[in-house]
Amino acid sequence: MQMAQRDEQLASISSSVGSQANTDRLKPNLPRRYLIAGPRENYLKIGVPLYEASITCNWNDAQVILDNKPELVRFSITENGETALHVAASAKGDPKDVEQFVRKLVDLMKKEDLELENENFNTALYLAAAAGNVETVKIMVDKNRVLMMIPGAGKMLPLYAAALFGNYDVVKYLYQESNELCDDCWNPTNRAWLLEKCVEGDMFDIALKIVKKYPKLGRETGTILGVLARKPEAFVETKSIIMKTIRLSKLLYSSMFITHQPPENKHPEPDEGSAPTDMAQNPTISPETKSDIIRRTIKSVFTFISSKVGVYEKENQALSLLRIIWEDIAKKPRNEIDRILRGPLDSFKQEKLASGRVVRVLQLQQLINEHLDKMEAETRNIIKGQPNPTTQDTNPTASKADHALQLKNLISAYVVNMHIASQKIDKQDNTPVIVGGKGNQSLELQKLISKHIVNMHEESQDIIKRVSGREDQAQHLQKLIFRNITSLRATTKLKESYSSRVLFIATEMGNTKFVVELIRLYPDLIWKVNDNGLSIFHIAVKHRHEGIYNLLFEIGAMKDLITPLRDEHENNMLHLVGTRAKQKQLEDVSGVALQMQRELLWFQEVKKMIPPSYRERKNTDGLTPHDLFTIEHKELVTQGEKWMKGTASQCMVVATLIATIVFAAAFTVPGGYDQDNGIPTFYSKATFIVFVVADAISLFWSCASILIFLSILTSRYAEKDFLESLPNKLISGLLTLFLSITTMTVAFGVSFFVLYHKALMDLESEAQSHQPLYS
Repeated sequence: MQMAQRDEQLASISSSVGSQANTDRLKPNLPRRYLIAGPRENYLKIGVPLYEASITCNWNDAQVILDNKPELVRFSITENGETALHVAASAKGDPKDVEQFVRKLVDLMKKEDLELENENFNTALYLAAAAGNVETVKIMVDKNRVLMMIPGAGKMLPLYAAALFGNYDVVKYLYQESNELCDDCWNPTNRAWLLEKCVEGDMFDIALKIVKKYPKLGRETGTILGVLARKPEAFVETKSIIMKTIRLSKLLYSSMFITHQPPENKHPEPDEGSAPTDMAQNPTISPETKSDIIRRTIKSVFTFISSKVGVYEKENQALSLLRIIWEDIAKKPRNEIDRILRGPLDSFKQEKLASGRVVRVLQLQQLINEHLDKMEAETRNIIKGQPNPTTQDTNPTASKADHALQLKNLISAYVVNMHIASQKIDKQDNTPVIVGGKGNQSLELQKLISKHIVNMHEESQDIIKRVSGREDQAQHLQKLIFRNITSLRATTKLKESYSSRVLFIATEMGNTKFVVELIRLYPDLIWKVNDNGLSIFHIAVKHRHEGIYNLLFEIGAMKDLITPLRDEHENNMLHLVGTRAKQKQLEDVSGVALQMQRELLWFQEVKKMIPPSYRERKNTDGLTPHDLFTIEHKELVTQGEKWMKGTASQCMVVATLIATIVFAAAFTVPGGYDQDNGIPTFYSKATFIVFVVADAISLFWSCASILIFLSILTSRYAEKDFLESLPNKLISGLLTLFLSITTMTVAFGVSFFVLYHKALMDLESEAQSHQPLYS
């Protein structure tokens, strides 16, 4: 079942790799089908047990069958044309069992038997590469190296299949064995496919080798840049202290094994008159043993730290890959660089939602263009005195005074016809259309048509009422028609959009290092805007990526030219920070109230950045940035109030319990009181003084914590209170609660010591007095 599912996945993926897949091979190199095509009884008796043995990699059961019928190794045991080797090669059992089974099975097969394919053109090596069984792959490659050059489904070579499923060990091995992709089966197309999949699978070391060997693969298109832009985790910031620790561990490790090793492992013998050392007294512990212990200890520390180096090394490889590709691209002409960074033009043909949804938008656009063209032509005909088929005015000798009536009739007919045609399209499909993932364009077109015909009808009626002369009416109506035609055409014209812009994808993902590397060689990128007219800094603010936003502080006065930019809805940078951040961007902040504080901090920071005149600018919805912030964060304020009160209530219960305990402990001191004078028994001891002081401090802090949490419960929960007032109270309450718990623990420890230290000392003395004596 696993193998069948993997074959289905490979088959579905292969359809997207190339439409001309396997056109040069009409039929796969299938195994013999005598067992499948023969009597059903034989298949149930032999084929099914062999399949079960193969998929579980049980060689003992398979050997019983193959000893009697060794030819079955080249027979199909499934309807899809898999041999026992196909089944075992893709098995997901114990790797050792799989390796042993495949090794013994391959020993029974001829070299050409390994080239047999299933119905999907997949060899056993291909399936093993997709499954990630590297030892199985090595066994088959050692037997027949031609297998590496036999493509599977969709003309995908085994190396590509391994990269597609992220099997690093298999990819590394097959790349080494493939002569660095120089074999005849490799071409620029499948090399580019492999490079892309290696980058997607975080196999940056292999991707680096490919790019260094074939530099053109990385610089021809922006595909690899696009993949790297979506991988901020590949460019993790590494703290300098970690690197210093790594270098120190390497120094210690190398010095232990190289610098301080005695020559020829000899140790100096002690002088005859010298005092015996510990090693001389204990001959069972040799200098070598102690040295080995030290080495093992340092080696274990080094191994642990080296495991942390993996992230740093991967980041170095990703950064090196980016620099190699980007430095090559940066040498191109500026228009070529912009084309690569911009990516392909969004097209309806590329939309997965295509079919009826996109057709509806196209139909509406076609409707508008047809009616506008027709109206423009008929208007010119009326002016020239030619017949008008729409209004049935066929008097070619009509005077200019009659043109007003004809134009009025034309507008009325146009309004009615446009409304009827648009309603027919609307009834065909009521499914909303999302173009470029940014809105319902068909609905917007419907609204635009309705608004246009209503306005045009009202304006024409107003002209007839307001203007007295027929000739003047005709001139005004003519201007009205041409003005509306120009306006509607400009409004409904599709705007070219590029949603694959590499720079803005990296900004949305928070890939700071990637953005910095691009700007380092092409500083003008800070001026680039996306389809909505926003810069990378606006996008960084919208998605709350402070690393990219902080680059604004490094460009000096130029920031005053970038921050005022606005999108198509007149939203400036402060409007963008006024929209609520996505939940994913708030997950690293614990507590809803602190999330609200972070949003307020962002708003205050951006408010300082933009020019004062833009802080109260309204967008197309008539909202100032602060108005938008209040609306967007209304729910967060409510949730923050609920969270803050719940936290304060729970902490106040704990503080009250602590106050109760330490208050009672102040009057029930350890050891009790002297019955004669009422003075505590351990009054003169220093530990008793420590107990009293710690208990008093604990009582003070717990009472202070109660008051602070009580003030939180009775506080005002306005939007601005979440910036400083409420968080400061919460932090103060938690701090005083922590201090009260700490001092209460100290008081408990001292009390325990005062009461039981003498008994513990007596118990230890008694235990020592009963130790056996050895002669």
